[in-house]
Amino acid sequence: MEILYERVAGIDVHKRQVTVTARTPGGPGRGRQEKTRTFKTFYADLLAMASWLVELQVTHVAMESTGVYWWPVHAALAQVGGEGLTVEVVNAAHVKAVPGRKTDVKDAQWLARLMEVGLLRGSFIPPREVRRLRDLTRYQTKLTEERSREKQRLLKTLEAGGIKLDDVASDTFGVSGRAMLAALAAGERDPVVLAGLARGVLRNKTAELRLALSGRFDDHHGQLVALHLARIDHLDHMLGQVSARIGSAAADGQGLLAPFTAEADLLTTIPGVGARVAACVIGEIGTDMARFPTAKHLAAWAGLAPGNNESGGRRRRAGHRKGNTHLQSILIEAAQAAARTRTRLGARYHRLHRRFGGRAKPGAGKKAAFAVAHTIIKVVHRMLSTGRPYTDLGADFYTRSSDPAAYVRSLITRLEGATGRKIVWGEDLNEPTPVT
Repeated sequence: MEILYERVAGIDVHKRQVTVTARTPGGPGRGRQEKTRTFKTFYADLLAMASWLVELQVTHVAMESTGVYWWPVHAALAQVGGEGLTVEVVNAAHVKAVPGRKTDVKDAQWLARLMEVGLLRGSFIPPREVRRLRDLTRYQTKLTEERSREKQRLLKTLEAGGIKLDDVASDTFGVSGRAMLAALAAGERDPVVLAGLARGVLRNKTAELRLALSGRFDDHHGQLVALHLARIDHLDHMLGQVSARIGSAAADGQGLLAPFTAEADLLTTIPGVGARVAACVIGEIGTDMARFPTAKHLAAWAGLAPGNNESGGRRRRAGHRKGNTHLQSILIEAAQAAARTRTRLGARYHRLHRRFGGRAKPGAGKKAAFAVAHTIIKVVHRMLSTGRPYTDLGADFYTRSSDPAAYVRSLITRLEGATGRKIVWGEDLNEPTPVT
């Protein structure tokens, strides 16, 4: 194959060492020259590795995206090589060598050979400020998930102690619920006193509260509740710090989100997308859509596009690719929020939910939310590319332009499916005539 890049290098990355193979011209009649060295992964050694490649006048470097181990390697190459050194981080699944011939040296040589003939496609690496925002938005998500798990542990302790507070109070961790939990942890066991801590509309359920707060709750359970509450408070404090560091679109030049205020405001015009979702989306894909030629490219990279499985002219069912799981989860959350709105996205969710089987099929809701998330990511690409806000097409988007008679027939079909009865629309009547 034709050599596109004369001076290249392949790096096999591991936790404690990296193996580097450089391929350069060997002079007239000598073919290609190959040099291989191994370096430790201390940052000083990585800088020495980068300097060695610069001395060899290497212009293109390829390495696999191995966990987080490639991060300092990439940073060292960028620091020493600057703009004169192109670094491609490639998906390990795309560069598998021949089975049975795998060593660190052979892996580095294979990467270098693929690089020099232009067979490697680099992964998307956001700019530094976007990566920093991404670190915090992902950590914010992890803290939120951990807080939810801690609350579940507390509810489990209450259940073990015979306390049924969550059966009566809609929010166990609201003002009233938190006061009762603190009193239980402090040693109060009288259900009358505990029920008296209710505030607002919960006071109307005093009798039920007294029954719910009468159990076998003892000091052991109280100590566990105190530990759970302390942990929840600590996580709340950490979430506050992370949120302040991220900032918001409303903050005046504060936080890591400040450079992207206009884009964050733009994304929040999408139904289901709030400030937190907008920050997470920007943290994952940035704001420059030049890396993704079309919305379909972005959807495929995120793992929100349908899979491909075709052989012999027959298409088979295929799951979606893994993609960016962080972006997937946050957009599916946005899709579920949009489903509760009277918008085109909400109508699309309910339309797809019915198509996938409705309530009769347990997985219909997940499939519909995934499909709406696919729509949202394409909308995001369009908005960030054009700078125009979202324009909702209305909850009646799928029905207003259709043939009225066809729409009536579809409603009758849905009604027949729900009732299990054949329905005939009477020509001279203003209401359907059921036929059994």
